[in-house]
Amino acid sequence: MRAAKPDANQAEIVAALRAVGVIVTDTHSLCYGFPDVFCFVPWTGQIHVLEIKSPGGKLTEYEQAWHALHARCEYVHIVFSIDEAFEACGVNVV
Repeated sequence: MRAAKPDANQAEIVAALRAVGVIVTDTHSLCYGFPDVFCFVPWTGQIHVLEIKSPGGKLTEYEQAWHALHARCEYVHIVFSIDEAFEACGVNVV
C-alpha cells in the first residue's frame, strides 16, 4: 500500500491550527486508514485526532474501517474546513 496523498486543504488547516497554538503532528502517511493529523491543545491538555477531507471528500475503505473501530472516541473527528477543525479542537477565535 502506498502512502496516502494529503487532501488539498490539509496544509491550510494545519497552518491555521498551528497559528493559534495547537501542536500538530502530520500522520497522513501512516497507512491503513490512520487519520491525517494528531493535535495537542496545550491550554486544555486534550489530544484530538483529525481526518481532513476536502469538501465533498469521502473516507477510503481503510479510513472507514479505522473510524468504525474508534467510533466511540470523542476526540476523533472528520473535518472539511478550518472552522470545523477549530470546533473539533475546542479553539475559540475572537
